[in-house]
Amino acid sequence: MQSLKAGVVGAGVFGGYHAKKLASLEGIELVAVIDGDVTRAEALSLSLGAGAFTDLREVLGELDVVVVATPAASHFDLARMALEAGRSVYVEKPMAATLEEADRLVNLAAKAGLVLACGHQERVTFAAMGLLQVPEAPLELSSVRLGTPNSRNRDVSCVLDLMIHDLDLALTLTGQEAVAVEASGGFDHVAAEVTFASGLTAKFEASRVAEARKRVMGLSYPSGRVEIDFLAPSFENGTAFPLNPQFADTPTGRDPLGVSVARFIAAVRGEGKPVASGVDGARALDLALAVEHAANLGG
Repeated sequence: MQSLKAGVVGAGVFGGYHAKKLASLEGIELVAVIDGDVTRAEALSLSLGAGAFTDLREVLGELDVVVVATPAASHFDLARMALEAGRSVYVEKPMAATLEEADRLVNLAAKAGLVLACGHQERVTFAAMGLLQVPEAPLELSSVRLGTPNSRNRDVSCVLDLMIHDLDLALTLTGQEAVAVEASGGFDHVAAEVTFASGLTAKFEASRVAEARKRVMGLSYPSGRVEIDFLAPSFENGTAFPLNPQFADTPTGRDPLGVSVARFIAAVRGEGKPVASGVDGARALDLALAVEHAANLGG
């Protein structure tokens, strides 16, 4: 197995998750944790036997792969730097701040023959349920993703922080492009309706100022309805599809992020594709920005 040296940019909560997943993979040496806060970088790196750095440029030459798990505004510059240095990149969502930036990353990776992955690991959960193998397209889709107030991810709206997960799932399930978007709300609470080319109108709600967490999705098919509770996690299956009610107890269902990171590394080794590619990340970002624009958020 090809041994790869990895670095994680960002030593916050999600950067910590990524670093631990990488450190646990066979054939991966976690070389560096990079964060502008050296104390935070050292705390995470020491626990995993890696080095601590404050600038990606200090250690980029020693790395084979880079994970970017920093605030969204810095995703483009960091991912671009790594791709231009010939390193494959896994960048958390949203992939960039603008569609132009996302497209530049996609083009850079394609021209250099590098892997560019984006952190839409909710797809792993849907695959574990069996929903990505359903032979019908949904006739109706509605999602609610509510969070309580916290200080994380304040650099982007709730659309790019929370709703983008469900927008990506809708794009994946329908296989269709959005043709119309309506939305209303503010920076922390947005409701949207998205009409896809098939005629499906999907409803989305996201909030970061709710009194309690709630993450549900309803899907209606010609043969019945599926109601999903992501927090339980569980679903009610009113269709004849052979969905897996024990999905949360499968290795895949228990660790979507671990699967997503492992699939990225496998793709770098030429063994398959990432869970969500750079193209997928750009597509979800495009729709999320359209929702922001419709809600007059200035995005």
